[in-house]
Amino acid sequence: MNQEALEILQKTKAVIENDHFVGTSGQHMSVYVNKDYLLPHTTETARITQIMAEANRDLDVDVVAAPVVGGAILGNWVAYHLSKLQGKEILSAYADKTDEGPLVFKRGYDTLIKDKKILIIDDTIATGLSVNKMIDVVKQFGGNIQRLAVFVNRVPKEVTSQTLGVPLMALCEIPAETYDADKCPLCAKGIPVNTKIGHGKKFLEEQKKN
Repeated sequence: MNQEALEILQKTKAVIENDHFVGTSGQHMSVYVNKDYLLPHTTETARITQIMAEANRDLDVDVVAAPVVGGAILGNWVAYHLSKLQGKEILSAYADKTDEGPLVFKRGYDTLIKDKKILIIDDTIATGLSVNKMIDVVKQFGGNIQRLAVFVNRVPKEVTSQTLGVPLMALCEIPAETYDADKCPLCAKGIPVNTKIGHGKKFLEEQKKN
């Protein structure tokens, strides 16, 4: 656990606890790490990405890759700091979302990935769904994954280097259970779904349709 990184996340109120959230995967949770609360604070963003770069300075990488939107900002900062630490230019590329679900490298970034040594950066592992999409797209476009690094792993027992099939490191671990919607104890207790953070609004809209 990197205590300074955790303190930055707490200072910017990016770690939100004791509420009812819906994640990207559709699963429910009581803890949410919201990078959108971190990113407006440029000094803190610069520092926490510097910490991430320092934690990965041992790697020989060509490109830092991350998912759009917020992850791309974090990845760009990490590439900047890693370039300074290693004394060489390390590029930054991001993967776009698609309507079908998988990620894709566009805008010419596909040429930056093929046959290159890649460090994948993401903000949080909540279920493993998002990071697996990044692993898949880097492999699809011919990149050689050296490591996947996240700021927070919320399920350290479930999502590991072994389960992902690539080396994994996290600056912080904040264990928190996730639940399928039909087995969610927060729903059973009648705790309202947070519609401002995460995917709660979409979840409630889909429930109304059903």
